[in-house]
Amino acid sequence: MDSDLDDVRDLARTFCEKEIKPNIETYIANKQVDRDLWNKAGEVGLLCLSVPEEYGGGGGTFAHEAILIEEQARVGDSSWGASLHNGIVAHYILNYGTEEQKHAWLPKLASGEAVGAIAMTEPGTGSDLQNVKTKAIREGDEYVVNGAKTFITNGAQADVVIVVAKTNPEEAAAGISLIIVPTDTPGFSRGRVLDKVGMKGQDTSELSFVDVRVPVTNLLGTEEGQGFIQLMEQLPQERLIVALANVAAMEFCLEETLRYVHDRHAFNRPIWGFQNTKFKMAEVATEARVARSFVDECIGLHIEGKLDIPTVAMAKLWCSERAQKVADKCLQLHGGYGYMNEYPIARVWADLRVSQIYAGTSEIMKEIIARSLPAPS
Repeated sequence: MDSDLDDVRDLARTFCEKEIKPNIETYIANKQVDRDLWNKAGEVGLLCLSVPEEYGGGGGTFAHEAILIEEQARVGDSSWGASLHNGIVAHYILNYGTEEQKHAWLPKLASGEAVGAIAMTEPGTGSDLQNVKTKAIREGDEYVVNGAKTFITNGAQADVVIVVAKTNPEEAAAGISLIIVPTDTPGFSRGRVLDKVGMKGQDTSELSFVDVRVPVTNLLGTEEGQGFIQLMEQLPQERLIVALANVAAMEFCLEETLRYVHDRHAFNRPIWGFQNTKFKMAEVATEARVARSFVDECIGLHIEGKLDIPTVAMAKLWCSERAQKVADKCLQLHGGYGYMNEYPIARVWADLRVSQIYAGTSEIMKEIIARSLPAPS
């Protein structure tokens, strides 16, 4: 297994260095990656690494997905939405789809022929998924989908969207279902690509559904009303992905800043020669090492099927909060250049802020953790 993981890392590192790193500025300018990046990744086998081979995937585990997340972060990129495509969208279909759905979509996701997105958030609904307003009402052999979604990663390029909708508007959590909607379906449209503080190269979009008709066979699950449970079951992997990306970002900040403080001179000596610099870098290295140890433990638990919701909430909370502090210290050591977008540290600093918001805010993570704490006896 270790040699297999080493091979995947070599492949992912080469791919990210060759195909992504030289194009980051272009992605930012275009507010999305080049569409053929998905096809190139599919051709070399970097999509759906943890999906079984019978569905066109790599047949690996989350450890394989983790390597791609790390190598993407290593080149300083936040534009490519591969972790959502691979580790989230594909796994909803893998875990809850029928054989027909799996064979219809997973090979396309694995090859890059199709790009995947999941539409949870609405203009008036953030973390409160039980109260989504989008409806999927059954009419004969079809669902009629109406609603609006926002902050959707891969939204501008997606070929298939898993839509969180109410199949029973009278119910809260029990009324939610997940519906597969191909984006070439009449009534589906894309709004603007949103202008964000960070992650400017990622196509985070608004989506609209107006009388979108899809077959009832596009329901994920054996019956209606299973959507909220499905979301809760998959959120731990999503939160682990965020925690891992934050650890990788910390390590990137450390590497970039070490290079800078050794090369940059002030008062006739390298910035590294000042005690404050050494102390700050010692703090950053320690923060990154502690976070890495915790996340690696969580990855091992997840692969064994033992990662519980409070533990991954701790990982997501800790890593997202600490990564922001690490990036801030590293930006400070860059001085004025740290505030210039041409320097990777500036982009990472801005990119990381959203980690405390998406996949559940820090406040939601604290609530989850607090509920798990035992009452005094």
